[in-house]
Amino acid sequence: MPTDQPPPSLSSLPALPSLPASPLLRGLPPVVCAGTRVLILGSFPGVASLRAGQYYGHPQNQFWRILQALWPQHAQPASHDYAGRCAWLLARGLGLWDVYAACEREGSLDADIRHARVNDFAGLRAALPALAAIAHNGGESFRHARAVRASLERGPGAGGPMDAAAAAGIASLRLPSTSPAHAAWSFERKCQAWADALAPYR
Repeated sequence: MPTDQPPPSLSSLPALPSLPASPLLRGLPPVVCAGTRVLILGSFPGVASLRAGQYYGHPQNQFWRILQALWPQHAQPASHDYAGRCAWLLARGLGLWDVYAACEREGSLDADIRHARVNDFAGLRAALPALAAIAHNGGESFRHARAVRASLERGPGAGGPMDAAAAAGIASLRLPSTSPAHAAWSFERKCQAWADALAPYR
């Protein structure tokens, strides 16, 4: 039976409970040395990598397999020897870090990253006197290539502030993501792209 009472206003309706904010996740420290010529940048470690405290710790991530394919004459330590793998990588003139120092994210997908904070590349520059290239592992990392280069220009070099001319000598490379989420490319196609990009620095 109809009534003459007006519908309740929005202000009189009970408020919906707010969703809890995702916890702030913090990334891993850089794996670099004075001999690092190519700094490989991911976006941010996935859940498996954060739990293990290791870069590319997901067993289906193809990162370590691709590097072994590029240097078949140098046996890579087994997956349980992470410290050995890092030493092996450094001996090849490579280094590891991520674009983001911290972020909020549910799961491991780059598309779910929120409120990200970019790493201090200017502060890292002094530790990398031989740096010749930044290799971005995937599109999310490469999205920040220009900002990374700008940070390098501001960073102190081995003998003082690094100027734009010196930064211009550091290449920015876009590499196909080694993540299992990037399944559009075969392992062989990814290997070839990585081999072509890294050839001048091997």
